[in-house]
Amino acid sequence: MERIVVADGAAGPYGITVGPDGALWFTLVHAGEVGRLAADGSVTRHGLDAPGCGPSVITAGPDGALWFTRMRDHRIGRITVDGAATSYALPAGCGPYGITAGPDGALWFTQLNADRIGRITVDGEVTEYPLPVSGGFPSMITAGPDGALWFTLNQAHAIGRITVDGEVTPHPLPTEGAAPVGIARGGDALWFVEIGAGQVGRITVDGEVTEYPLPDRDARPHAVTAGPDGRLWFTEWAAGRIGCLTPDGGYTGHPLPVEGAEPHGIAVGPDGAVYAALEIGEIVRLAP
Repeated sequence: MERIVVADGAAGPYGITVGPDGALWFTLVHAGEVGRLAADGSVTRHGLDAPGCGPSVITAGPDGALWFTRMRDHRIGRITVDGAATSYALPAGCGPYGITAGPDGALWFTQLNADRIGRITVDGEVTEYPLPVSGGFPSMITAGPDGALWFTLNQAHAIGRITVDGEVTPHPLPTEGAAPVGIARGGDALWFVEIGAGQVGRITVDGEVTEYPLPDRDARPHAVTAGPDGRLWFTEWAAGRIGCLTPDGGYTGHPLPVEGAEPHGIAVGPDGAVYAALEIGEIVRLAP
């Protein structure tokens, strides 16, 4: 496992994704910056207009730019591959967090504090959809295989589905206190991690849920991504590991080479390796 220093420990690498330029793009949640890790290992950091804005989850947009949530100043950010950044204001206090490109050419995002799912066009036009669950704490969101968006409801212990027309369906999870956070498409289903229960879950587009308990139920899995071979990769925040689950539930754990790493975002790079953002200021690369 390779360690790549991208910042000091106070900057807080958090979200990570593959950009349209083939580089790894990541947020620095405490420094108010967005970074780029090139294939040759070089790092470029781009400051934003508000150091305390809390850039969190980042995704590649349909317009060739990167889009990210600014959790602390309640804005959606956009940055080009050349580093030109802009942002769009949201209602005060809404707390945008998860974000993904939708099948309709827009970006869809969660609002932690407002019980809403948001949609923003590449021109900055925002539409909000209220959720039928109060205090659910909508967290991560991803595009599903059915043309809808799927998201986690951390405090409602449920997985939600929203169509591009705004129709919402919640699916309660069978485990009490599951507290799902990360979610990703994997094949013809959605996979998610339960930070409260120490499990990985799978939900079909029909709402059928299967849960896989981890060997360490206190690992607090946080983010998840699917590899091209069907394996699921996820960060075990409390345990300092990268976990791997096969589609049939087989588990392998990869301990991080540093204590107190606090792994958060995770992505599979163009080279087939797994990259995870560590809040201590590093990105680790796990070779395929």
